[in-house]
Amino acid sequence: MITEKEKAAAGLFYDSALKSFEKERHRAKNLYHKYNHCKPTNFKKRNKIIKKLFGKTGKNFLIEQPFYCDYGYNIEIGDNFFSNMNCVMLDGAKIKFGNNVMIGPNVGFYGTGHPLGIEMRNKFIEYSFPIIVGNNVWIGGHVSVCPGVTIGDNSVIGAGSVVTKDIPSNSIAYGNPCRVVRTIDQDEVKLKEKYFKKLTKEEFKKMKK
Repeated sequence: MITEKEKAAAGLFYDSALKSFEKERHRAKNLYHKYNHCKPTNFKKRNKIIKKLFGKTGKNFLIEQPFYCDYGYNIEIGDNFFSNMNCVMLDGAKIKFGNNVMIGPNVGFYGTGHPLGIEMRNKFIEYSFPIIVGNNVWIGGHVSVCPGVTIGDNSVIGAGSVVTKDIPSNSIAYGNPCRVVRTIDQDEVKLKEKYFKKLTKEEFKKMKK
């Protein structure tokens, strides 16, 4: 017989009110409570707690306080991960980040949702779909990422966006709902960055005007 945890992993409705789920959520709460009340400059202690809380961590990560999640063990981060303050991850299913991901303040990764039917919803029945964020992704402040979304490599999500569908690689996307505005041409970006590096302070000030 399939367990409630197996149902959750398979994207089926599951009973989140079970004591086993509650126990795991309490474990996560106790860990991120310790994390959020650490001295901000005690990076050794902070990193130790995150490694205990998350399912997988890469090299070099910084998660600004406060941080919140449901379970923690479903969260995986790659190398050079940064998230600003007030990040929320509802990780009833896997939430996975690639390398070199930057996240602005007040961003939510909401992998869990509830049924439309009132009777089931009032019994705390849930469903959870994975959220996947690729490599070299920048997500602006106040973005909401919904269940089942994949954000492709090298993409930028504008501030305040509600991401309800997959975003392809190399995209600039923003809005509610979030839409691809244009594709990023990496060769064009390199040329522009090379140009800006050569500007003097005076030339840069003129451009800003």
